[in-house]
Amino acid sequence: MTRFTMSMRPVLPGYGQAMREPNSASRPGKDGYPPFDVVMLDEDHYRITLAVAGFGEDELEIVIENGELLIRGAQEKGDEGEREFLHRGIATRRFMKRFALGENVEVRSARLENGLLHVDLERVRPESVQKRIAIRRG
Repeated sequence: MTRFTMSMRPVLPGYGQAMREPNSASRPGKDGYPPFDVVMLDEDHYRITLAVAGFGEDELEIVIENGELLIRGAQEKGDEGEREFLHRGIATRRFMKRFALGENVEVRSARLENGLLHVDLERVRPESVQKRIAIRRG
């Protein structure tokens, strides 16, 4: 299991407000699988892309839990026992990635396309509420 940390992020304006730095010291398995990108599309929109070649939609799970985005993958064991691999280079192991979401960041969509899982995030700006207070005399 790998956990995204702010030290992995590029220095982009506004990026720190969208994703908080998690405590990565308590998490094992920093092997980098699967590889991923975090891209700032504009000031309020971000995309996380994971390379999940070989995983189907039913083998991936996306959950928001306690301010974290969790992306899990587990492939069902198929006919691997019936095949003799001469070379095995495509990873089929389980994974879990954690991304700590900042305040007012919401997951808008997810899609699987050509072996890449795209998760789109949006920072929602709270509406400014103005209330006029009447001043009474005496």
